[in-house]
Amino acid sequence: MSDDKHRISRVTTRSGDSGESGLADGSRHPKDAPVFAALGDLDELNAALGVLRTHALGDLDGPLDTVQQRLFDLGAELAVPGLIRLRDEHVRELEHQQAQLNDALPPLKEFVLPGGHPAAAWAHMVRTVARRAERRLVTLHTVQPHNTASLAYLNRLSDFLFVLARALNQRHAHPETLWRNDHG
Repeated sequence: MSDDKHRISRVTTRSGDSGESGLADGSRHPKDAPVFAALGDLDELNAALGVLRTHALGDLDGPLDTVQQRLFDLGAELAVPGLIRLRDEHVRELEHQQAQLNDALPPLKEFVLPGGHPAAAWAHMVRTVARRAERRLVTLHTVQPHNTASLAYLNRLSDFLFVLARALNQRHAHPETLWRNDHG
């Protein structure tokens, strides 16, 4: 049996010209519905990760490939209500990768300002997009309860991206810019 029903054969369908779009379960909703806002932010997050991956990341590229795959799994969960793809073990896997990176970093003594090496600066940018996607998923969760592992995954992802930015600065021997707390 073919799985062609899940393949895109046409990009232009004209079915959304009236301001509605469809989920994979066939239901139609306004394009500004919370589910499409969440899907849009996930799409932007995945695209930003794709830009980050254009930097020479070496051994760090593999984990980012996995993250992009997991974000597509999360999108599938949103497009097919009731579908569960992300699980607690995926959250733990991301936590483990973050811990490994963090173990090689000096302890934080102050807040880090986004920037540094171009790859690190982009990782910080992707982190902010991940936070927005997380907020959007939380909003969706309030009107349509969702897989809590997916919420946890996005929360851990932004933490992972922060640590990744620090690791990239370290690997490129670029000092981090720390916040100068002139009022403390």
